[in-house]
Parts: sequence; structure tokens; C-alpha cells
Amino acid sequence: MLPLPDLRDPANPGPVHSRHPSEIQIGGSLIRRLVASVVGFGLFAVAVAVFAASVGPAEISLRETAAALFGWVPVVGPRLGRASTDALAILLEYRFPRVVLAGVVGMSLSTSGAALQGLLGNPLADPYIIGVSAGAAVGAALAVLVGIQSAFGGMAVPLSAFAGALAAISLVIAVARTGGRLPTRGFLLAGVVVGSFFWSAVTLLLALSGQSMQEIVYWLLGSLSGADKARVWMAGPLSVLAAFGIWLFSKDLNLISLGEEPAHHLGVKVESVKHLIIALAALATASAVAASGVIGFVGLIVPHMARSLVGPDHRVLIPSAALLGASFLILADTAARTLFGAAELPVGVLTALMGGPFFCYLLRTRGLR
Repeated sequence: MLPLPDLRDPANPGPVHSRHPSEIQIGGSLIRRLVASVVGFGLFAVAVAVFAASVGPAEISLRETAAALFGWVPVVGPRLGRASTDALAILLEYRFPRVVLAGVVGMSLSTSGAALQGLLGNPLADPYIIGVSAGAAVGAALAVLVGIQSAFGGMAVPLSAFAGALAAISLVIAVARTGGRLPTRGFLLAGVVVGSFFWSAVTLLLALSGQSMQEIVYWLLGSLSGADKARVWMAGPLSVLAAFGIWLFSKDLNLISLGEEPAHHLGVKVESVKHLIIALAALATASAVAASGVIGFVGLIVPHMARSLVGPDHRVLIPSAALLGASFLILADTAARTLFGAAELPVGVLTALMGGPFFCYLLRTRGLR
């Protein structure tokens, strides 16, 4: 089980269980921790973004990158000067969209992972365990197999993947729901079963794909090489909206972490909250998978990193995991596109190589065997 959050009100150190959740105020200590975490992780994410945008085949200095990014700021802009025309074109058309998309995808997966781990009480919970990635894979494979990749301005594969992801999570909820309730254990099992079925469907589509197999497999590996402004605008607003929505339920997540029955007695509408958090996590994951393919283990690794740094209180953990996840995937993508020179490694392969040992670490240290 995850460590239980300290839900005591800083202004009143007595037990919180005697008070209604609506009466639990955000004390000064929490506000300071929240602001410090957001500012600290936010500045780190900006520094990582500037560094990542500067790295590539065409050499662009950190100053030029910072000038292109902050040139509009009244005080800072004039001191940075101006980026050259060539550097500005490369940054605006290629590198900035890729860095922003990496940040959006990392934020989505990390926020979803933190929410699901708290909701399900399972430190091994991952956004892909709920079947979203498998549904997206079926949607993307169908789009490639039918041959409509160029439709909708080249957005047919991401849009089909998004539709497949939403169809999968709808099926998981329908299978798991019983008597108007959504039991967490039944939800996990339904996610595994539906995910296995959809992955079997992907195998069938691969067998039928012929010359299109390579394109489908590359999408399944997870890559940000196709990043552009259209994908940023497709995934960005949905991801930010879903992450903010999850944060709004962070107090309820804290109480549900104590157990569903105690949370119910404290005034939390447990079933409604579970449905909403799962829907928001699925929306964030679907938008990420649709834009980048299957990038695994980010939603498993980053929430544990953030929890070790800021603690288990979801009011601070959710925004911290979002910003740390953005930085994590930006750095991972930078490594994937530069480590092997001209040969670019799909970032999903790199995160999988990191995720396997981390999974074993959790098994060894959390008493989960």
C-alpha cells in the first residue's frame, strides 16, 4: 500500500477524521509547499526545455534558444538579444513543437499514474493498465491498415488512436461496473482483460498489414519524431484540462487513500469521484498515446520520484508529478534522438529500458512479492 497522507490541518493538529472534508482548509504550510514545488519543478522544466531545444544536428546556442523563447519578456528579452533567422526557423518549426509535445505527454502520463496509484491503492498502477494504450493501438493500426493516414491533414492516425482509447476505457468501465459500483479490484481485472483482448486484435491487424507493418510497429514503439503544431494543439488542451481536473479532486484522493469506507463517512461521494478520476486519467492518457504512440513506464516511474520528493499529499503531488513528468520525458526524448547520432531511437524503447529495472526495484523494496 502507498504511504497514507497526513491530512491534519496545520492550523489544528487534531485528527481530521472528526471533521467534514469541506472544512479542511489549505493552511499556510501547504500553500508554501505547493508554491515551492510548482516554482521549483517549473523552473527546472523550463531549463530542461531550453537545453533540449538547443541540442540537435544544427548547433544552436543556449542564448539563442532562450532569446527565441523569452524574447517577448520586457526586462529579459533585450538582454538576451535576438536569435538568427535560421536558428529561429529551426526552433519554431521543429524543436519547440517537439519539446512542448514531449512535455505534454510526460505531464499526462505522470499525472494519470499518480492519480491511479492513489485511487487504486496500488504502487504498480500505470495509466496503461486500464487498457487505454491497447485501444489506441487498435485505432491507430486500423487507420494505417485502411490507408487513411493522410486524411484530416495527416491527423487520421492520432485521431483514430484517440477514438480507440476512449472506446477501450468505456468498455472497461462497462465490464467492471456492478450494482452501480465500480470496485477497484474489478476495474483492474477488467482493464487487464480488455487490454489483452485489444492487444490480440493488434496482433491480428499486424498479421494482415503486409507492407504497412513497419509503420504500425514504429507507432507502437512510441516516438515523438512526428511532433508538429497540429499534434501539440490536439493533445495539449485536453491534457492540461484533464490534469487540472484531477488536481481539483486531490483532497478526495487523499481521503480515498485512507479507504473507501472512511472516505464515504467523511463525506466523499466515492463512486462518483472514482468515475470522474478514472475518466480524467483516461482522457489524459488517450491524448498522450494518440499524439506519441505507446510510451510506457513514465506513469509508473515519475509519480514515485515525485512522491519521494514532496510526499504523498495529492494536493502537492499532482502538480509536482505533472512538471517532473514533463521534464523527464523531454530529457528522455533528447537522449533518444542524440545518443546514436543520426539514428534516432524511439523514446518508448528508452523508457521501457528504464522501466524494467525500476519495476524490479519496486518489487524488491515495497514488499509486493
